[in-house]
Amino acid sequence: MSLIDHIPETDSPKAPLSPDKKHRQPKWRRALRKAGIVVASLLVLLVISSLANVAITNAEKADLVPYGQKVSIEAGDINVYRNGGSGPTMVLLSGFGTPAPAVDFAPLIRTLDNFDVIVIEGFGYGYSDLTVTNRTVENITGEIHEVLDRLQVNSPVILAGHSVGGLYTHYYANAYPGEVSAIIGIDPMTAQASSLEVGQPSKIERTLGSLGLMRIATTIAPSIIQPPGTAYTTNERAQTAALTNWNYGNDSISDEWAQIGANSTKASAQPIPADIPVLEFLATETVESDPSWLRNHQAELAGVATHELEVLDGAHYLHWTQSPAMAKSISAFIAAHVTR
Repeated sequence: MSLIDHIPETDSPKAPLSPDKKHRQPKWRRALRKAGIVVASLLVLLVISSLANVAITNAEKADLVPYGQKVSIEAGDINVYRNGGSGPTMVLLSGFGTPAPAVDFAPLIRTLDNFDVIVIEGFGYGYSDLTVTNRTVENITGEIHEVLDRLQVNSPVILAGHSVGGLYTHYYANAYPGEVSAIIGIDPMTAQASSLEVGQPSKIERTLGSLGLMRIATTIAPSIIQPPGTAYTTNERAQTAALTNWNYGNDSISDEWAQIGANSTKASAQPIPADIPVLEFLATETVESDPSWLRNHQAELAGVATHELEVLDGAHYLHWTQSPAMAKSISAFIAAHVTR
């Protein structure tokens, strides 16, 4: 019997580990490594997107010709567009966040050539300064008044406001009595007392804009920002797209959003003056989606001696699709109720 026959089987050497088993990492470590690669790749893409956004923005600003004129007031520079009409002066105020108000109102302006139309692009909008904060209703309406003074508009004006612009027309009429001849509302926001305090301005939108993510979204899905129909020219659509990306989430807009609840409460403290004629257009989509929309407008107009309320087929931005019908009603209403 050989010596090997006396060695127990349990004492036999173990088979060596395969190279794969020697170097295989734990699952959690492999998952962490993959996650790190994904995060690093996303960071690289965000840097590329941000740099591309800056380059495209610079190219757009060199190519697109600014519209309107700058009016310098105490708080900064406000861009104003004026159609040069010879009729009664009408001041158009945009809804919240509208990137290029003068362009947005273009179809309506073209149908109102019998009026001296002025579009005031408040801070944060269009080609106006973008870093003026403290967007209280007192400051916003005071700036409108200051711009009109700089333009030497002395006669009472027709104030037309879309969405939150309606809130500002309401407050302005009380703050500057005798300086408003009529109010036109385009699916306007009503002044409602609220328990909302002044909120904290959001920085998320500005971050998304600076990283170029808003530009990517609007390039993939232009319908996010572009009006439907054929009422806008190719150049107007280019201006809308560019100014959306330039202005998205700026300091002024963020602060205005934080102030909206408080501003509405301040405006609600006084009703619309009873002696100012008011014509309002409401959108069917808004009326149908918000059961209180029509009721709130009827209540707000109840104390106004001369008022008309029209519900037009369409979405919140009624002037995108209903400008001809609106212009016809506005002209008839002003002719009947405003003395030149």
